[in-house]
Amino acid sequence: MTGRRRTSTRSTFLPRSLRFTRSAGAGTPSARTVSARALSAGALAACASLAVACGVVPGTAEGSGDGPIIVMTWAPEGTSATNKPGMPAFARAYARWLNANGGLGGRDLKVLTCNDRDDTVAAAQCARRAVKEGAVAVVGSYSQHSDAFFPHLEGAGIPYIGGFGVTNAEFTSPLSYPVNGGRSSLLAGLGKELAPQCGRVSLVRPDTIAGDSLPVMLDAGLTAGGHDASADQPAPEDATEYAAQAENALRTATKGESRSEKGRKGRGCVVTALGDRTGTFMDSFRRSREDYPGVRTATILGSVDQTVINAAGAGSGPFEGAYITGWYPVASDPAWAPMKKVISEQAFSDTRVDPADTGVQTTWIAYNVLRQAVESLDGGPVTADTVRHALDNGLQVDTGGLTPNLRWRFTDRLASIGFPRLVNADVTLQTVRKGRLVAAERGFVDVTGTLEKAHVD
Repeated sequence: MTGRRRTSTRSTFLPRSLRFTRSAGAGTPSARTVSARALSAGALAACASLAVACGVVPGTAEGSGDGPIIVMTWAPEGTSATNKPGMPAFARAYARWLNANGGLGGRDLKVLTCNDRDDTVAAAQCARRAVKEGAVAVVGSYSQHSDAFFPHLEGAGIPYIGGFGVTNAEFTSPLSYPVNGGRSSLLAGLGKELAPQCGRVSLVRPDTIAGDSLPVMLDAGLTAGGHDASADQPAPEDATEYAAQAENALRTATKGESRSEKGRKGRGCVVTALGDRTGTFMDSFRRSREDYPGVRTATILGSVDQTVINAAGAGSGPFEGAYITGWYPVASDPAWAPMKKVISEQAFSDTRVDPADTGVQTTWIAYNVLRQAVESLDGGPVTADTVRHALDNGLQVDTGGLTPNLRWRFTDRLASIGFPRLVNADVTLQTVRKGRLVAAERGFVDVTGTLEKAHVD
C-alpha cells in the first residue's frame, strides 16, 4: 500500500465542520468559525485531561529517574516508492554522538527506529510500538500514513516532533510540532517565483491522498504572481518509467507545439513533485524533451538533491537552470557544520546519511527541538507529558539559523486554511548552476501570506 486514495480512508484535511472558514483579517468570524475554534480547543483540553487522569503517559517509567530517555524515529525503507533510510540512520548516529558527549541532561538517549514501509499497517505498528516501549516523543520521522499513526500517538499523548511535512495532519494535530512548512510552503514559494517567468505550467505529482493537496498550493503561488493555475497531472508514485506522463506534461506546457511548429509563445515549465521517483521521471522526460527544447523545469527539495541532479546529467541535464525551493539553507552553508560534525564522528562510513539529504537535515533540526525541550525541564521528569507541555508553554527553539526561531501555539496564522500547527512558512530559493545546487537568493522567503489565500476545500 502506497498511500493511494481509497474510499475507506478519511481525508487528511480537517473535517468540514471543524475547518476555519475565512482568510485571516477578513472581518468578524462567523458562528461556524467560533464553534470550530471552541470545539478544537475543547478537544485538545479533553485529550490532555484524559492522558493525565487515566495515567496514559508513555515514558513515565523510563522517563523518570536515571534510565535512558526513549524516543522513536520512523521512515519507509526498501519500498518501491519513496524511501528515507537516512532519517533513522542519522537518528541512531545522533544518539551515539550525544551519549558520547554527556547524554541529554546527564542521561542516555535511546533511539528506537521503525520501518513504516510506506504502508498503513506498518505505520500503525510503529506507533503502537512507540506507545508500548514508553517513547517520550517520535522525532524526525517520515510517513504518508498519518491516519494510521496519529490516533495511537494522540491517544497516548506522545508528541510528534519534526515530521517531514508530507501530510496535512502534521499541521492540524495538536500533538504535532512541525519544523518546516511541508510541501505546501515549497510549492507556494515555487509558484510565486515561476509566475513571471513561465508560460503554461504543468505539475506532475503523486496520485495519492497526500498528493491531492499539492496543486492547490502551487496555484496559490502562481495566482499570487498573476499567473493562471497549473495543469494538474497525477502520476503513479511507484512507476518504473514515465514516458506517457512526460510527453503529456511537455505538450501541455507548450500547448501541444513541438520544435517543428512555429508561433510558440512563452516558455512552458514542468514542475515535478514525485519524491524519490523524480529521478525516474526525469529519465523519461529527458528523452521526450528533445522536441521541446525551450521547456524549463522546476521542483522542490525532497524530490531532488545533488545526487539526482548528477544522475540526470548535471550541467547538461534537464535540471540545469531549474528553480528549486527548499526549507533550509543549501548544504554548503556554515550553519550545517554542527550536523556535519555528528556525521563525521558517528556516521562517516554510512552511505545512507547524506548531509545534503532533506530528510537527514529535518531529523537534525527535530532532535535539536527535543534537546532544548528536555533541557528546559531543568532536570525534572522527562515524559511525553512534560516534553509536550514544554513545547506548548511558549518554548522558543533556536535552530542556529537553519529556520526562524520555532514556537508552537495551539493555532497560528494559517489556521484560517486548516493548518493551525504550521508555524514556519519560510522557504529558500535555490537553482542548479553548472550542475551544482546553489542558493539563488540569500536568506528566506516567507510565504505565509501566499498560503493564507490558498483555496483549500
